[in-house]
Amino acid sequence: MSETIKKDTQEILQEISLLKASDIFVVAGRPLSYRLNNQIREYSGEKLMPEDTMRIIQDIYALASHRSISPLTDQGDDDFSFALPGVSRFRVNTYMQRGSAAAVIRIISFTLPSPQELGIPEGIIRLGELNKGMVLVTGTAGSGKSTTLACIIDYINKNREKHIITLEDPLEYLHRHEKSIVSQREITTDTVSYISALRASLRQSPDVILLGEMRDYETMQVAMTAAETGHLIFSSLHTTGAANTIDRIIDVFPANQQKQISVQLSMVLQCIISQQLVPAADGGRIPVFEIMTMNPALRNMIRERKIPQIEGQIYNSASDTMCSMDSSLLKLFRSGRITRQTALDYAANPEMLMRNLGR
Repeated sequence: MSETIKKDTQEILQEISLLKASDIFVVAGRPLSYRLNNQIREYSGEKLMPEDTMRIIQDIYALASHRSISPLTDQGDDDFSFALPGVSRFRVNTYMQRGSAAAVIRIISFTLPSPQELGIPEGIIRLGELNKGMVLVTGTAGSGKSTTLACIIDYINKNREKHIITLEDPLEYLHRHEKSIVSQREITTDTVSYISALRASLRQSPDVILLGEMRDYETMQVAMTAAETGHLIFSSLHTTGAANTIDRIIDVFPANQQKQISVQLSMVLQCIISQQLVPAADGGRIPVFEIMTMNPALRNMIRERKIPQIEGQIYNSASDTMCSMDSSLLKLFRSGRITRQTALDYAANPEMLMRNLGR
């Protein structure tokens, strides 16, 4: 066993956190690794053996207030979070692979960076000024959805007197009570499931509900009903683009309910933000956003199931409240923040963007 593998697990977490990495990978058969600027790098040269990964993972469970390891050993995977004072917070997924224990650990800063530092437009943060309805933040895993939502919640907390309830699996950013009261509930630790926590939250005098993820039609139905009854709902979906997100929500429901859901969604939806992280010209990564803020024309398209027309409506707009992913990429390229190739690689319509780049 190498000297690096013999290191104290807490020391390893601290050292990798200082590197500003985003994730740590503990998998048998390869060295302990971490992700930095979307590149996977080795922390040690020595391959981890199954007994090494189990020892590190047992240490992590001990650091997480001696959490029981039985969900991993009995069910094959587990999600939880914990903090090391003075170091960072960590979101952990442990799982079994090829008979050995493995883990991916997301590193989360104690302090939420300012939206300006992160590159989140002010128009997105000011969605926290809404009084009711539903706001969805979408994108692939690791695209920064949770951070964007946390920044909006932080804005509400600092500027408005509200009761905010967050339902997350697991908790990521911790919010102190400021102007608002913030109740943060972790799924499986504080409550059984998203749907039971969401139903209970409606009896807890909420003004704002953050639903970490809408996973099934039952959760979506309760969330839309909550938005209809005067609550402000924020949630996320693993989709790309506003039109795809609307299709995904409607298609989750049985065919005989889809017309009703289309009408309901057209009334409660306030905004869909779709985001991705792309390589910045000077290193690191930068977020790019598609923003669709609802207007009467869009509400009618959703109600009438004319979803394909939505993309054209967004593509032909260019404002703080309505812009396509490609127009955001073009803007970043023209300001020198990303390269031409990056703009084309991440474009929704590369051919159209190439013509615009040519101009």
